[in-house]
Amino acid sequence: MDSIRIPSFAERLSGAFSGIVTWQQLDDLWARVRAQAAGWYIYAVGDVPPAAPAEASALIAFTQEITALLKRDHKEDYCGIVYADDKDDPTFIKIFDPHNLGSSCGSSGVKTLPGWLVTRMPPERLDDPRPLPESRKRWWRSVFAKAGSDARRES
Repeated sequence: MDSIRIPSFAERLSGAFSGIVTWQQLDDLWARVRAQAAGWYIYAVGDVPPAAPAEASALIAFTQEITALLKRDHKEDYCGIVYADDKDDPTFIKIFDPHNLGSSCGSSGVKTLPGWLVTRMPPERLDDPRPLPESRKRWWRSVFAKAGSDARRES
């Protein structure tokens, strides 16, 4: 009997994704994620990956706070910097930092890593060569402090 091969984290990260183009599509995506809030890992790229999925309250707080951050810092009337493996039934979501967009598709020859991942599979450490601004570190800590979660950025 043939066994089913499960893609690795790296394969999933570089796999096919659909762009979340409008702010309404982002709201709809988060509604689907929050409807099944258990079992999601939230990872700030460049940090130590979380050992366990986030609590539902931390996930909800994160989706609210990341949406506010993206709308404030992206300064566009469209989203376009969030990607999901499946818009209707997501299991892997990449969120790019508006202050480090580079070329997310890699067309410049340099692949820009997302700033955050929300995934059903335990994330593996991704080392981002760019320094993370102190303001982003403070923001990350504050999101999880509000939710009372230990699954937060410690750097």
